[in-house]
Amino acid sequence: MMKITMSIEKLLEIIKRQINNIYYLNKNDENDIEMCLSSSLIRIEKCFERVRNKYYWENTDCGEKNVIFNPLHSCQYTIFLYYMSNELYKKTGNITLCDRIYGLNKMLSSADIFYAIELPEIFFCEHPVGSVMGRAKYGNYFAFLQGCTVGGNKGSYPNIGENVTMLSNSKVIGNSNIGNNVIISANTYIKDSNIPDYSIVFGQYPNLSIKKVDAEKIFELNNLFYIFK
Repeated sequence: MMKITMSIEKLLEIIKRQINNIYYLNKNDENDIEMCLSSSLIRIEKCFERVRNKYYWENTDCGEKNVIFNPLHSCQYTIFLYYMSNELYKKTGNITLCDRIYGLNKMLSSADIFYAIELPEIFFCEHPVGSVMGRAKYGNYFAFLQGCTVGGNKGSYPNIGENVTMLSNSKVIGNSNIGNNVIISANTYIKDSNIPDYSIVFGQYPNLSIKKVDAEKIFELNNLFYIFK
């Protein structure tokens, strides 16, 4: 069961104050936030259960570990605000409120994660400052670090497989197909390219270098990055 480091009442108060201090908030907005809070927390728990970063877990008195959501942890709160804006977008049609939460998330984290983008059930960001997650099809166990960009080129958008990690300042643009179990190295620029499963990719389009690796190596590297269980 997930532990939240503050009461639900306090979490709601913080969300409402942040939005109201920067933009505005009316009673209908407050009702919509309260209505979508539970489903947003369910999505957070499902996501965080698979993250192996030490800040996402807490030891219990019984010697077990519980998943933890700390709204004061900036990366966790970034993911939460995305989920909440996405829930509001799908369930309420309150687009102006979605816009405000999307803007709030950019102000707090400097990450651009639009509420209409469908990020997967399980994803992870670490120091997401300057990252832009644009239109694409994202597979589960997706992770990105600072300065990463996913976006379109001439009306085409990437297709990103499962268990893909984007290291700092990497980019995936346009009609690119990224296979499963791929690590995109720091400063790599991929445009309109196909990257096969079980690969580490380096370099700049059109001069990309692709190194094939086995499942054990991908698992080892993901353990190094403390990404997923």
